[in-house]
Amino acid sequence: MTTAVIYRNLLVERKALSGVAFGVLEPFLYLLSLGVGVGKLVGSIPGLGDPTVTYAQYVGPALMAMAAMNGTLRITSEAVFLRLRFEKTYNVMLATPVRPRHIALAEITTAVGRGTVEGAGFLITMALLGAVHSPWAALDLPAAALVGFAFAGLGMVAATFMRDWPDFQALQLVLLPMFLFATTFYPLSVYPGPLQALVRCLPLYHGINLLREPALGQVGMGLIAPALYLLLVGAGGLWLAVWRIERVLED
Repeated sequence: MTTAVIYRNLLVERKALSGVAFGVLEPFLYLLSLGVGVGKLVGSIPGLGDPTVTYAQYVGPALMAMAAMNGTLRITSEAVFLRLRFEKTYNVMLATPVRPRHIALAEITTAVGRGTVEGAGFLITMALLGAVHSPWAALDLPAAALVGFAFAGLGMVAATFMRDWPDFQALQLVLLPMFLFATTFYPLSVYPGPLQALVRCLPLYHGINLLREPALGQVGMGLIAPALYLLLVGAGGLWLAVWRIERVLED
């Protein structure tokens, strides 16, 4: 049953290619204006120990993580909210053998695929702009999928609590500061100690590390911790999403 819902979602997504294009365009504009433009003024990045890394190469993987996160959240928050509250798509599905858990699993799987596609599109853009420092950046593709998985369930849980479209402003109030402070544009060392501890708790911070280190040629055991963190967040979000969607649809 999960496969049937995924197939239905893919048919819908096939007609929404403009959304995928926008998901790549937004971080591309950040990269072009900040990574390439401001990067000429920044020079080498303190604390990296490699003066050959440009600012665009430093910022690029973080923006790719953002593309994967945003691509996932657009489905598991906005699209799920629309189908749940207005289109009543899920109520129709429940008249078939499809159960709420199948819906949750299918939406999350589709969202992770969308986030990975947008991340891949941005990686190609980075390569065309010369913002790829190491061939190890190819590992950013599975890393982008893991970033998407970490945010997919959380987005779906948020959608089940939304009452109307203005409620999404609350979600943006969480996402925007996380995007700005999760070492997207500068290293963690610029923050004071207590704030560093807070930043280390952000899932996007670990997502950025998981993409940035391979992109800069730093492949080693240090990638295990952020990968496990994102995996645990994704698993917890998946469990909560299944529980919430079952509760909402069966009430």
